[in-house]
Amino acid sequence: MEQAQPAGGPADREWDRRERGETETEQLDRNLTSLIQELRVVQTGVQLLTGFLLTLPFQARFNAVSTPMRGLYLAVVTASIAATVFLIAPVAAHRILFRRHRLASVVRTAHTFALAGLLLLGIALTGVAVLIFDTVAGAVAATVVGICFALLFIGVWFLHPWRDRRRTAADGE
Repeated sequence: MEQAQPAGGPADREWDRRERGETETEQLDRNLTSLIQELRVVQTGVQLLTGFLLTLPFQARFNAVSTPMRGLYLAVVTASIAATVFLIAPVAAHRILFRRHRLASVVRTAHTFALAGLLLLGIALTGVAVLIFDTVAGAVAATVVGICFALLFIGVWFLHPWRDRRRTAADGE
């Protein structure tokens, strides 16, 4: 049975060399390929969300949106655009640094940008849910749904993986 890979650093490279027969460069290539594949899943969704949000002020009913909800809308648009930037940034960095032998830097930065993009996407999606529920069901429902979705994103996207990561490290795998 294959053991879980230790997190980060020389021990990580040693595990890949021993268990997978990979060099550090092969590991970096695999990590970048995996990250780009993961980002493909989320990029389309965040781009569609951003495009949808950008059209809202041009709809006739947008004038009926309350001032606080307009502020939230602007925050949501900002988070969605920023998420788009962060989630596409690894592709731009890879293209600009292509054949410059900076693969370790590209992988490290792409990982950080992907995490920032996911955080911003969670904020944008939570905000969209609040906007929709406020319009359809009122402020109380919007607040409850906003809290529930924020907790869902935090739990599923961050706490669960971090807990599993810590458990793996504690088990010495």
